[in-house]
Amino acid sequence: MSRKKVTVVGAGNVGASLAWTLARMNLSDVVLLDIPETKGMPAGKALDMKQSGAIFGFDGDIVGGSDWNLAQGSDVVVITAGVPRKPGMSRDDLLLINAKIVSSVAVQVKAKAPQSIVIVISNPLDAMCAVVQRVTGFPRERVLGMAGVLDSARMRTFLAQELNVSINNVHACVLGGHGDSMVPLPRYSTVSGVSIVELLPKDRLEKIIQRTRDGGAEIVKLLETGSAFYAPSASAAEMVEAILLDNKKILPCAALLQGEYGVKGLFVGVPVKLGARGLEEVVILKLTSDEEKAFKTSVDSVQSLLKVLDGKLTK
Repeated sequence: MSRKKVTVVGAGNVGASLAWTLARMNLSDVVLLDIPETKGMPAGKALDMKQSGAIFGFDGDIVGGSDWNLAQGSDVVVITAGVPRKPGMSRDDLLLINAKIVSSVAVQVKAKAPQSIVIVISNPLDAMCAVVQRVTGFPRERVLGMAGVLDSARMRTFLAQELNVSINNVHACVLGGHGDSMVPLPRYSTVSGVSIVELLPKDRLEKIIQRTRDGGAEIVKLLETGSAFYAPSASAAEMVEAILLDNKKILPCAALLQGEYGVKGLFVGVPVKLGARGLEEVVILKLTSDEEKAFKTSVDSVQSLLKVLDGKLTK
């Protein structure tokens, strides 16, 4: 039986880290793509990774380049391409620049990997998912965004540190858009089945929730140049694994809602079941009135991004 193939678009820190993680997981062959202007960079990184297989013991092939023909027949395509926000650049500037980049990628995905499941990492994530879905015309089952897995991982990390317990005993749930309006849900976050609401006083819990919302900004401040890439790439790898192994794993992902949670036609972070078909089920959580209000605020933030894009996407 032929091996699965995963194509990672964008050979920067996130893309390269993801490609290497996937190679080490030995789940599939891996293609690392970047633009022609990067010359031999993606090929060089891929060759370096492949040679590490002699140490780590993975047998899958890993190649890099700028030729989209390398992506033909991919089972999963992960899009990390885009530019970071720079000084003096407004949010709308970033949105429109990255929409153009991601749109061009989506055209190639549709042509070269028409049966693939697409995972979007590029920011602003929820809006970039919409770009991919509209350009490719793929059903919602095959376009997902990686955000909730990362946000939940950050919250789990902070909870494990605060409670001095194994990260393996901690589960966290975060809904909504990827950004300041995300909605961490303490009621659905547990340590060995016990709600963290029962384990932490309200003031300490609120600090963890805020630190989760500021998780990316905290790393950017510490790095001074650049942003997080180890945890984002690991989060995407978990999604790829669930798809390729048909794990039916429940993970928080940006998904195109069709009436669930009272939302229609928007990509918003919710828990979903991931398997071989991609999104196999949207898991519905019962929310309190306060949680619903926070979720609506997050949805409104996503909607505002899409209004800026109206009329600017490839039809």
